[in-house]
Amino acid sequence: MRLSTPHLELSTVCQRPIAVDLFAGAGGMTLGFEQAGFDVLAAVEIDPIHCAVHEYNFPFCSVLCKSVEETTGAEIRERSPIGQREIDAVICGSPCQGFSLMGKRVFDDPRNSLVFHFHRLVLELQPKFFVMENVRGITFGEHKQILKTLIDEFKNQGYQVEENYQILNAVYYGVPQSRERLFLLGARADMTLPKYPKPITKSPKISNSQRKYFSDLPMCPTVGEAIGDLPEVEQHSELLKQDWIIAEYGKPSNYASSLRGLSTFIDDYSYHRHFNSQILSSSLRTKHSQATIDRFHHTSQGEREPISRFHKLHPAGVCNTLRAGTDQHRGSYTSPRPIHPFTPRCITVREAARLHSYPDWFRFHVTKWHGFRQIGNSVPPLLAKAVATEIIRSLNILPVKPSMQYELGAEQLLQLNISQATQYYLGRE
Repeated sequence: MRLSTPHLELSTVCQRPIAVDLFAGAGGMTLGFEQAGFDVLAAVEIDPIHCAVHEYNFPFCSVLCKSVEETTGAEIRERSPIGQREIDAVICGSPCQGFSLMGKRVFDDPRNSLVFHFHRLVLELQPKFFVMENVRGITFGEHKQILKTLIDEFKNQGYQVEENYQILNAVYYGVPQSRERLFLLGARADMTLPKYPKPITKSPKISNSQRKYFSDLPMCPTVGEAIGDLPEVEQHSELLKQDWIIAEYGKPSNYASSLRGLSTFIDDYSYHRHFNSQILSSSLRTKHSQATIDRFHHTSQGEREPISRFHKLHPAGVCNTLRAGTDQHRGSYTSPRPIHPFTPRCITVREAARLHSYPDWFRFHVTKWHGFRQIGNSVPPLLAKAVATEIIRSLNILPVKPSMQYELGAEQLLQLNISQATQYYLGRE
């Protein structure tokens, strides 16, 4: 299978710091680092569905569709525009199931060992900085020893590591979602360790004890501000069979206006993508039973529906943590999706993307299952951008807003099933 995708000449990407994204998924970290001023020129991801979506949204990034266990630093350089150039950052959001606080944590989960392949690739690529993102669970119990070992190994190999690592909540960085994640920051011996980003927004549910620390910050966007302008999918029968339509949007908030491309976020240094802003994408409807609709209708905003245990969003609050469910090897179930604050239904992939800070030009797989998995597994772009901005500061450079504009990739990439996607990337080996 061959798909035509835009080609980026190397000369167009030489003026910005460069990064490599390991365990790249659909590209939340990739996008956040691009928004901060990086060119992410290579991405490694084992899931071919994720690879295809990443390729669609970042047609100028070389995707290596394979396990990091079987990938070398030399291969990353050879199969991307990086070549022998110095790499500014290697970023990583490694699989988190083995460290998760949800359910039983398995100390010998083989996915836990993948963080040491991240360590190996950092040493092979010798970037100036590295960033590892993971769930809070890695800082607890037996898993904390894995983290300590990882830090010690980096230090033994000449990398500085911020041992007072922090757990960052996306809600404090402009994302309308409460989502806590560990970020581990490291720097080569000849560089200065980056600082952790300071909060730029406060949560609507800020406690009295925290109020004095966040009093001068603006409020984080709310659920209503994030999704209130989106067309109501229940009014479009076409969305029962396809994931997009041409539709009329409502009046956007400042946050929604930025995600729609009508305005831009402050300090957004990403490439402009050509897209039709009248298209409502990633919005395949869910056909609920009447009994489910009735239960959702009678659930109060901000509360859990007692049978499904789904959380009904409050328009004046923020979203609970969006989760991915399991992969195909663990039963293939989807985690509970929030209930829309006004319509008795689960939210769409596009509404979840808004709550995760993805812009509207960013597309996901056409199925709900893969789309929600891609969002739930990813780092919210605005949170990644906040971390990346601190690395830009440590590089002591001024980020550059690129003048180039790009077409997105071939739409067929969003429609491939697992067999087709696998064959597509096998054909590139």
